Formats: sequence, structure tokens, C-alpha cells
Amino acid sequence: MQRDIFSFLIFTMKFNSKISVITVVFNSASLLERTINSVLSQTYPYIEYIIVDGASTDGTLTIIEKYNSRIHKIISEKDKGIYDAMNKGLHNATGDYVLFLNAGDELYSTSTFQDVFSLSANADVYYGNTKIMDEQGNELGDRRHTPPKQLTWKSFRYGMSVSHQSFIAKRLLCGNYNLQYSIAADIDWVIRILKRSDTIVNTQLYISKFLEGGTSSKSALKALKERFEIMVNYYGLFPTLVYHLFILIRFVIQKMMGQKMT
Repeated sequence: MQRDIFSFLIFTMKFNSKISVITVVFNSASLLERTINSVLSQTYPYIEYIIVDGASTDGTLTIIEKYNSRIHKIISEKDKGIYDAMNKGLHNATGDYVLFLNAGDELYSTSTFQDVFSLSANADVYYGNTKIMDEQGNELGDRRHTPPKQLTWKSFRYGMSVSHQSFIAKRLLCGNYNLQYSIAADIDWVIRILKRSDTIVNTQLYISKFLEGGTSSKSALKALKERFEIMVNYYGLFPTLVYHLFILIRFVIQKMMGQKMT
């Protein structure tokens, strides 16, 4: 028992980076509470929790109020979409690191942050694996995209190779989301962060559980168009044409076979 207490004290002295967890929500009363609980149950002590609500009308605010004393910042007002709400979260974050965990998503375990930060101190980015789950919280398996062994800004040529919910970045490296993109701004945001990063750590851990059926999967063709524009910006026109031919073929095959698109 004394050894466990001593080990924990050493850990907290060595790894005391604060992480800002930002949850964006709009009319998701049935899903929000499990997201909140996954954050508040973390064994890692240095967490700032921010919830940005888009002026919900379905009881979401009642759930948020239930945990009011343990949430550091609550914003509830109309916004211009999910990425505008995420920008509001970033502007209010004060942590050393940032993670977005939206309504319905969860951290993989109660020790997720403690496990991540104990691997390496002061990295620019930590990333890991993701489980997919349904609205009832049942795990459906791993995310279709497997994170690369070593993530770089060039890793997104074939799509979102790492889940947004399993990507932890230094706050000072995080710019605003580009609001000209309504579905794929997260890809642009992650690429910009990676281009500024020197130390990128593959935790080889499951970091989050992602709710099946996000915005990009519901508007797949629009998402492909936005991704194309983003990739042309970073990788050039001809390489992007080749990459998207591959993506389109994969998309059609998966649709025909009824595979998950997440």
C-alpha cells in the first residue's frame, strides 16, 4: 500500500502537465452523460474540463448542470457549426495539452491519461488507437483506419489515419479550425499541428471510444470533396488525384460490401 502511494506521488511530481478536455454538444442529452463520466472518472489529476453547448433545447443543459461543480468552463450559446464551437473551446482552454471528446465519445479507460503521460514527458503530440461503439455503448471493434507506426503530416494522404478523439496535442501548437470546411476541418487542423511538431509519440494504447456515425460518415461525398481540397493544399494536385482515385475505389468497395465507413 505504501509503495503504491509512493509510486503515485512520484508520478504526479514528474508528469503534471494539465490537459484541457473539450466536449462540444448540441441536443445530445441521451449521449452526453457517459462522455462526462469518462472524463470525471480519470485517475490523472491534472484535467481541465470544458463543455461547449450550442444552445440545446432537449435537456442537455440539465445534465451539464448536474456536474456543474466539476466542470471548469461551460459555454452555452448558438454557434456557426461544430468547428466554430471547437474554436470557442480552444479559446477558453488553459491546459498544456488539448483533447476533443464530443458527446457520445468516451475515454477508453479510467487510467487513459495517466497511461499516456507516463510513457513520455513533454511530447508535442500523443496518439493512439480507437474503438468504435454504438449508441448503447457496445464496442463494435477497432476503427477501420489503423494508426501508422510513426505519424507525420504526410500520413493523411489516404484519409484520417488517426481518430480526432485519440489525438492529444500541445495547446500552443493548436491554431483555430478553418471554418471554410464544415466536415473535414479536423484533418486540416491535425496536419497543421503535425507540421509544427518535433516529438510525436505513438502510445500504442487505446485512447478513446468513438461513437459510430459521425458527421463525415453521414455526408461522405461532401467530406471527400473537402478532403480533396485540403490535400491539394498540402500535397499538390497530381499526387492528390492519385490518392483520391485509391480512396474512391476503396469507398465504392466498402459501400458494396456494407462495411463501416468510420
